[in-house]
Amino acid sequence: MLIVAGKKSQISSTPPMRFRYAMVCSSNQNRSMEAHALLKRQGLDVASYGTGSHVKLPGPSLREPNVYDFGTPYKQMFDELRRKDPELYKRNGILQMIKRNLSVKLAPQRWQDNAGDGVFDVVMTFEEKVFDSVLEDLNNREQSLTKTILVMNLEVKDNHEEAAIGGRLALELCQEIEGNETWEDTIDDIVAGFEKQHRRKLVYSISFY
Repeated sequence: MLIVAGKKSQISSTPPMRFRYAMVCSSNQNRSMEAHALLKRQGLDVASYGTGSHVKLPGPSLREPNVYDFGTPYKQMFDELRRKDPELYKRNGILQMIKRNLSVKLAPQRWQDNAGDGVFDVVMTFEEKVFDSVLEDLNNREQSLTKTILVMNLEVKDNHEEAAIGGRLALELCQEIEGNETWEDTIDDIVAGFEKQHRRKLVYSISFY
């Protein structure tokens, strides 16, 4: 409690977040956005990205995906797909997914273009090729800060059901990391405990800014 000019002023007891997190999948639509939404709801400092060249969403067939540029607002995608075939995109869950996304942020963002967003402490990917792309990009950047960054991969299939499970697991893992002063001294134990409890493989690497 702080007393200012004879008045009592309540100071918030909420501690600042220790780490910045980035959730990354291919198109910044499903897996990374499910995790982003959950972490954001729990008050963690989180952003999300995709590593693909374009944003791809299922279309009427495998050969006819809906392709967008990164930075295209989710609201624009929602309106276009609802206009094209509302029944199809409601039935396959795409409209509900995009509606969730636009409540979290404006548009999908590309990891390789995020240098202006500042540094992250922990990056969580949900597919091996995305994990590799993040590491390759970090290694190609000018590493002038000598700041460590933890990059982890939890393999999650790109469907709504698996994304929901993966999002909860990512939240649990990040909350475990957040509970430590530094992740460098505890990450091996955190990974071992996670794998034992959930019987899911975690791969991690350490890179630098």
